[in-house]
Amino acid sequence: MTGLTESIESAEQLTVAWRAMVLDRDADADVRDLPGIAVRWADCRFSFYNCITLTEAGAGADLVARRLGQAADIMRAKRHPGFLWLFEGLLDDEARTALAAAADQAGLQYAFPGTGMAGDLLPIPDPVHPDLTFVRVRTDEHLRAYADLQSRAYGFPLEEGRDGLVGSAYWKSEVYAYLGMRGDVPVACAATVEAQGRLFVAFVATDPQWQRRGYGEAVTRKALHEGARATGLTRATLHATVAGAPVYPRIGFTPNSPIHFYNLKQ
Repeated sequence: MTGLTESIESAEQLTVAWRAMVLDRDADADVRDLPGIAVRWADCRFSFYNCITLTEAGAGADLVARRLGQAADIMRAKRHPGFLWLFEGLLDDEARTALAAAADQAGLQYAFPGTGMAGDLLPIPDPVHPDLTFVRVRTDEHLRAYADLQSRAYGFPLEEGRDGLVGSAYWKSEVYAYLGMRGDVPVACAATVEAQGRLFVAFVATDPQWQRRGYGEAVTRKALHEGARATGLTRATLHATVAGAPVYPRIGFTPNSPIHFYNLKQ
């Protein structure tokens, strides 16, 4: 794949995977596909379920500036905050140079970076970690533990993660979501889900007090192993945070597009 092709793939994986998750959270969620903009907005307290992204490949500076303004207007009309995910690999050189100023002009502020990654790496072996056992998310108790790991890892109040995930039947059936258990304590989590012929990795997190022990990598490998075994898929994709970026290449992922996360200026 070329760099642009992989960037397109990365953005499309977000729009496909998030559409299913957001509609699971709220059947009336905003999942519009507008010219150059995909909205995937549950308008709940879990900000990662409130998502908007730009979709045009090779977009120039003027077009990107216009789309950023339109995206910000959509975000302002929502009750709950969320993020604009911007895939840098979709922009032309001029638009990349002008991006910071264009985002500022639109009323957006930079939140944090990410990286799109992908690889034809499946299947992978069933992982073993000396500290962990793995449990698939099948019950409301499991799902609450998964949500709480998200909140702790990202510094959200526990109620925010729970507002996104708790009560979902989709997460307990269609998603290959796993908890890494240290004894009877959930310490890490990861999920994979089928998205347009790929296995998409999402919502990897480790409790901050248990980080840097290989738990996140181990549970990600488990979600990939089981997802691949169930689906037969061979290609996997993900969007890495700074914390996860060094981990995933060890599994076989190759970085592609940088991702810029923006929220509205306060």
